[in-house]
Amino acid sequence: MKETKFYLISDPHFFATELGCSGEEYEDFMHYEQKCFAETESINKSVFEWLKNADEADTVLIAGDLSFNGEKKSHEKFLELLYELKDSGKKIYVVTADHDFQDEPWETFAFGEKGRYSPERTLRTELFDMYREFGFGDAIAADKENLSYVAQLGEGLRLLCINCDYKEGDKHYFKDEQWSWIKEQTKKAREDKQTMIAMCHYPILPGQPLFGLISPMMIRDAHDFAAMLADEGVKMIFTGHMHNQSINFIDTEKGNRLYDITTGAIIADPAFIRHVTITDGRAEIKSIPTPDFEWDTDDCKKYLKDMFDRMIVNVLTDMRDDTKRAMRKFHIKENPTTEKLLCAAGKFVCSVKVGTMAKIFFIPCDKSVRTVRVLDFATELVREIFEGNQSFKEGTPKGDVLLALLKRLRPVLRKIDLKGWDGKKADLYDILKNSAGNYGIDDYNAVLEIK
Repeated sequence: MKETKFYLISDPHFFATELGCSGEEYEDFMHYEQKCFAETESINKSVFEWLKNADEADTVLIAGDLSFNGEKKSHEKFLELLYELKDSGKKIYVVTADHDFQDEPWETFAFGEKGRYSPERTLRTELFDMYREFGFGDAIAADKENLSYVAQLGEGLRLLCINCDYKEGDKHYFKDEQWSWIKEQTKKAREDKQTMIAMCHYPILPGQPLFGLISPMMIRDAHDFAAMLADEGVKMIFTGHMHNQSINFIDTEKGNRLYDITTGAIIADPAFIRHVTITDGRAEIKSIPTPDFEWDTDDCKKYLKDMFDRMIVNVLTDMRDDTKRAMRKFHIKENPTTEKLLCAAGKFVCSVKVGTMAKIFFIPCDKSVRTVRVLDFATELVREIFEGNQSFKEGTPKGDVLLALLKRLRPVLRKIDLKGWDGKKADLYDILKNSAGNYGIDDYNAVLEIK
């Protein structure tokens, strides 16, 4: 197989600012929002300008959620960027996702002079022709109904782009006929002696162990689907959706391995571009920070990080100060007992320092973290779970106090009966430990064996 290189971005969530993004209702919407809204046009223009001038690869992959929420105008303006990038000499392959269309006209939104309104939407049936020149049109195999296709990415290397925007309840899923179509394409790749990699918006493996417990964060039958891909010869899959940075793998009973490389959204922390080099039996993954964008800030990366932190702080302080609002945000059914418990938890988190918490639970605590507010400790912990390469590891002051707390709570955690993403009973201590600290592959830069 000849060496193949490409760039990959995910979740551009392009929003056409001319539709409107200001006012009281806009500010209320952004209160719990981790990703940018008004800034997305500027961010995307900056990233695409960088890609036009990037000379280490002539191919760009985009892993879904191209528009913010399916606005027709947002797609039109995002396509302008794609055509400019194509004119610069880049080959572009996209996969769409459920933020790229809306079933009902009222489900798109923007914020104008009179508050929130619904701009013209995009239908799912429009996406194939809309993005025909960015993967679908020159595919060697295409499944139009399911918005999936296969492209020849390089000599000896095929790209399987699979859409997974069907949804039942809170889970996305692949239809049975999609499984069959995928197996047909993987079989054809093996017959043609082609290495096959894949791209899908939705993660197949949980980016962090904790995500595997949260139903909307995983596709239906994810474990079986991942095993099927691995046993069919797919070596790695590039995903997005969760706005987190991670590299994970699964080994099947047949001895095959599938890597899931999830890339953070370019319009939210962590914002990175992947550069991938694939040769026979080897894939080198590098992460490049997104460039600065034109906005009223001196430090764009800090701007995105502060936005993420603000979201977490708003959630935790609202648990204390506006509990009903926090419950509505997370679709928690109103109940006086639940409300009191959440309010008490919010008061504790917002008023106590880590050293005090350690005394309450009779656990050791290094002096370097004793004066840190639990609010700040929790905010950093949550952000790092999404950023990857989490530092709350055993042997560090932050990690040791957290693990001591989890060990103290272990008898309670054992009584919680939850199933993991693989259908097995979840070991909550192990899951939380490995979500707080990264004990595995570097989530940013890695060399993977894909034999």
